[in-house]
Amino acid sequence: MEQNNNNAEQAQQFAPGDFKNSSPVRWCPGCGDHAILNTLHKAMAALGVPPHMTAVISGIGCSSRLPYYMNTYGFHTIHGRAAAISTGFKVANPEMTVWQISGDGDGLAIGGNHFIHACRRNIDINILLFNNKIYGLTKGQYSPTSARGFVSKSSPYGTTEDPFIPAELVFGARGNFFGRSIDVELATSVEVMTAAARHKGTSVVEILQNCVIFNNGIHNPITDRAVRADKTIHLRHGEKMLFGKNNEKGLVQDGFLLKAVTIGEDGYTLDDVLVHDAHTPSNFLHQQLAMMDGDSLPLAVGVIRDVESPTYNDGVTEQVAAVRAKKGFKTLRDMILAGETWEVK
Repeated sequence: MEQNNNNAEQAQQFAPGDFKNSSPVRWCPGCGDHAILNTLHKAMAALGVPPHMTAVISGIGCSSRLPYYMNTYGFHTIHGRAAAISTGFKVANPEMTVWQISGDGDGLAIGGNHFIHACRRNIDINILLFNNKIYGLTKGQYSPTSARGFVSKSSPYGTTEDPFIPAELVFGARGNFFGRSIDVELATSVEVMTAAARHKGTSVVEILQNCVIFNNGIHNPITDRAVRADKTIHLRHGEKMLFGKNNEKGLVQDGFLLKAVTIGEDGYTLDDVLVHDAHTPSNFLHQQLAMMDGDSLPLAVGVIRDVESPTYNDGVTEQVAAVRAKKGFKTLRDMILAGETWEVK
């Protein structure tokens, strides 16, 4: 009877408004976070997981205010520790759907160690990484994703270091899911978020987000409507890698590298264009696609990698059940009193 009730509840239809609360949204007018919040509500409605079975956990930063605007369980934690809290929450509550909200500073600087180990362990959480290449909440310092030479309040003469590329970190940490979207691409964001939630294991979605106050227009060379069709490519598993205003361009294999071509020119036909395979493990092409930067090759958006692998939380749950069955423990007190004991008087 309980199982039937659970199935009926899962089948219940939800609207985006079911995941909103009445709190006023306190981000700067024009901030990309507004669009991301909107698409997250839509993604949650599409997934059909009830609000009371959903938790949204964040660290510190502008993006990390997001749990305040959710009609779900939420936890605004401390700087860089969202992945650690999300891990503990998921292991303790494996039936819950867990979303982690982090910015490029919160997630990749002070939280970088937690980030890579969450990917390595493959905990079943969904990480949304807002990347505006700046520290916004602390008023404009350069971040781990700021480009070399970037001028900011903390680098008035330009940075002298190279940035992290989030996809490279994910793949280096043996991550099994990586997707990317742009704050103004609402339909793409919903598509990638729902795919991330359906993936079993750690999913990382990088969202190129605009900070209108401290880094306005940082993504414009790629995301501006006038150039976006030629500067980005939307990847979908099983489909040809086409881009351009009329899908007149595509990606082909050029030795060990990728090459962007125009179909019908230089002898290239549609048959030469690669088909995207997001599911094959150890696919070096995933990293090549994720590292494209919108210069000679278009920036890839959509689901780039989605590979099945055992999850950390399932492994822990199975291990605990096995030990309990073998040892006969039902409670913590049972375990403490199982060995030799003595009384101090």
